[in-house]
Amino acid sequence: MTLIQILSFALIGGAVAAFAWGRFRYDVISLVALLVGVAIGVVPAKQAFTGFTSDVIVVIASALVVSAGIARSGVIETAIRPLLSRLKSLSVQVPVLAGVTAILSMLTKNVGALAILMPTALKLGRSEGSSVSALLMPMSFMSLLGGLVTLVGTSTNIIVSQVREETIGKPFEMFDFAPVGLGLTLVGLVVVSICWRLLPRDRTGNAGLEEVAAAAIYTTEATIPDDLPEGLRTIADLDLEKGGVTLIAIERADGQRVSALPDRTLTPGEVLVLEGSDEELGQLFGRLPLKQARSEEKLETREKEEVRTVEAVIQPDSPLIGLSAQRARLQEEHGIKLLAVGRSSQRITKRLREVTLRAGDVLLVQAGEKALPPFLASQMLLPLAERAVRLGNRRQRFGPVLILAAAILLVALNVAPVAVAFFGAAVAIVVIGALPMREAYDALEPEVLVLIGALTPISEAVQHTGGTGLIAAGLAHLLAGAAPILVLGVLMVTAMACSPFLHNAPTVLVLGPIAVSVAQRLHLSPDAFLMAVATGAGCDFLTPIGHQCNTLVMGPGGYRFWDYGRLGLPLSIMVIAVGVPLIAWVWPLT
Repeated sequence: MTLIQILSFALIGGAVAAFAWGRFRYDVISLVALLVGVAIGVVPAKQAFTGFTSDVIVVIASALVVSAGIARSGVIETAIRPLLSRLKSLSVQVPVLAGVTAILSMLTKNVGALAILMPTALKLGRSEGSSVSALLMPMSFMSLLGGLVTLVGTSTNIIVSQVREETIGKPFEMFDFAPVGLGLTLVGLVVVSICWRLLPRDRTGNAGLEEVAAAAIYTTEATIPDDLPEGLRTIADLDLEKGGVTLIAIERADGQRVSALPDRTLTPGEVLVLEGSDEELGQLFGRLPLKQARSEEKLETREKEEVRTVEAVIQPDSPLIGLSAQRARLQEEHGIKLLAVGRSSQRITKRLREVTLRAGDVLLVQAGEKALPPFLASQMLLPLAERAVRLGNRRQRFGPVLILAAAILLVALNVAPVAVAFFGAAVAIVVIGALPMREAYDALEPEVLVLIGALTPISEAVQHTGGTGLIAAGLAHLLAGAAPILVLGVLMVTAMACSPFLHNAPTVLVLGPIAVSVAQRLHLSPDAFLMAVATGAGCDFLTPIGHQCNTLVMGPGGYRFWDYGRLGLPLSIMVIAVGVPLIAWVWPLT
């Protein structure tokens, strides 16, 4: 063993120990490891930052932006809403929501798919007779399995495709993972549909800051449009109660209030005064052709200025106290559009322009980002912690879905590489206005991108210095004479065991080249072994730290560390028992 090999192994070993210790952030560890690697000569200075320019980073970042665009469109929520009324028991809720999560994870990155569906699960899980803790973990696990089906579903598939290109000369295609991924997803859905009963059902979970803020109740207005579609004739047809929205009052064009009875006919031009949370009101405007009462009023913004919607609290010394929105002339003098008012002590029944503002009222306002700071300062308004506000934001309904479908089609027909197709999709979603650039940046997961970008050169250095071949020679010697399918199983189990401590991305970066070397030394096809590593690394069902999907549901589900093993152990056994022979069948070992 040469000195450079010893140093490369020590660097990898030190990073692994730091990951397992859990004292520091993963991205910080990876950056320090990269810096040390350059300092000791393991990583050449010219190759130190190649990981940040790789196709892997581009595909993962683009997939996250595409997922955010689809989530913002609300089309997924609209599509599954008819199902929710039929999900009366956990025995039906679990397989349906877990199955929908798996399907969506096949098309977008799995963590994005889970984030899209979690609010629906939280709302459904907290209804009578349901349990959040029984729903979220099956959804998380099925997002991992669903992500195995396509190249862009999970980071492990993207990275193992890059490893194949670097070692064999050709990457995996978009749907090369589908036969194995689909088989495991179908069997996994059966397992979670049965074994979810092993999970605790009495956990309430911890509501995050975003969730607490989203529960605030607002009063806003909607105008009935001139052209109503078939099926929308009366107030009852709006189905407001199922969406959590309350109709406070109806005002005719002449200013007269009329009764809000369910059988009242909807009349174009009338204004509905509505009450609900920001999310509920946003969904309402997303699924119905109602117009926000001030949607046609244009804001004067500077060139290249982004329009933002923010929440702010009226402080006790604000000059707005005692004034109505009409008297304050918010839009005429300040360029501010008032979208909604929230008041905890009293229900608001008046039109927004007539409401006398009080200290403590929460205003939902929209304006150009340059106009907001002076307005908030001059009117003594305290902005709330920033979160994604849905009400008042322009939403593209089907644009993101059509763009994603076009990207997948281009990849499937080999018209464009995966990185180019999904980068183009992400850019197109921003260009059409389906996702503002600010939210596109927020959708990125910098910790994961930095982790992969920093560890890629280290992994390549271990391979180039001969360290990978050295490990492979040792494994080949130990496994000499063993059945090829047993070797395949050992690599899958090794990847599954490393993933909770290394994180799934570094696991593939380290074990991928080793799997290729082992296969070549045993005169076997490397494709099956790469598939085994990708599958094992992408299937951490035993801990909350191996994959961000598991971490995402831990707080809301009220899970403890060892709760994951209740459902994760039978699922892990299934992956090994079904996955190993399935990979060997789809990808012949010789």
